Amino acid sequence: MSADDKKQQDIIRLTLSDSVVPDIHIDGLPEFEAGWVWLAGAGPGDPGLLTLHAVNALKQADKVVYDALVSEDILSLVRPEAELFYAGKRGGKPSWNQQDITDKLIELAKQGHRVLRLKGGDPFIFGRGGEEAQALVAADISFRMIPGISAGVGGLGYAGIPATHRDVNHAVTFVTGHLAGKGEAERLDWASIAKASPVIVIYMAMSRLAVIADLLMQAGRSADEPVAIVTHATTPRQRIATGRLADAAQLAADNGLEPPSIIVIGAVVDLAETLHWFGDKPV
Repeated sequence: MSADDKKQQDIIRLTLSDSVVPDIHIDGLPEFEAGWVWLAGAGPGDPGLLTLHAVNALKQADKVVYDALVSEDILSLVRPEAELFYAGKRGGKPSWNQQDITDKLIELAKQGHRVLRLKGGDPFIFGRGGEEAQALVAADISFRMIPGISAGVGGLGYAGIPATHRDVNHAVTFVTGHLAGKGEAERLDWASIAKASPVIVIYMAMSRLAVIADLLMQAGRSADEPVAIVTHATTPRQRIATGRLADAAQLAADNGLEPPSIIVIGAVVDLAETLHWFGDKPV
């Protein structure tokens, strides 16, 4: 991408960010009823990746309980009368615990509010949306689930890395890495994952990269296998670093990469060289 192309892209994004989103009138978008909780995914970051259902929810909600990865641009779509509750949910940062969040959703719904639980990505992919939905059912609270684009798919797409490619892989495994090697019994069978999945996409793993790389290599993955780290995916702050599996942790350190990040391991990483289209080129 040329400097002029990138400048134009930034101008377009700023224009979209600063503009007023028009009212959307589409048959079939539901009315947000009092006393309901809607569990919605806000996508990986770019406001343009919100679904129409999510925008419809933002325009109607009385109370919005949102996570740290939900951007200001997205929150700007909430109607002015709505009350916002920041729940955190960012690794290593102050956050409500999960029980506090669930209790707040139930409390607000029982008060007759239209409650939007807004999460980054998709609520049912490593987002604890299932746990929250179970709690709502137990409390006899009606709910709706609004899927969002997960960073493990949309974020990789913005990095020019397809999760699957017919000439490269016919399977992909999505895992969370935040508990890897923490001294307790491993919750994931890393050896089986290493053997069975040609492409592995890992969420919440930046602090465990060295451990995960060792586990995968011990199970037979090549030290030279391509790996990419995509940080702040789909946003103007997006950065991509590519290298070898054996060097994954050092790759992150050398490039100053921090969460939120997605890690992808497998031959699809090499496609970023030709399919990259958004933001800075991979380093």
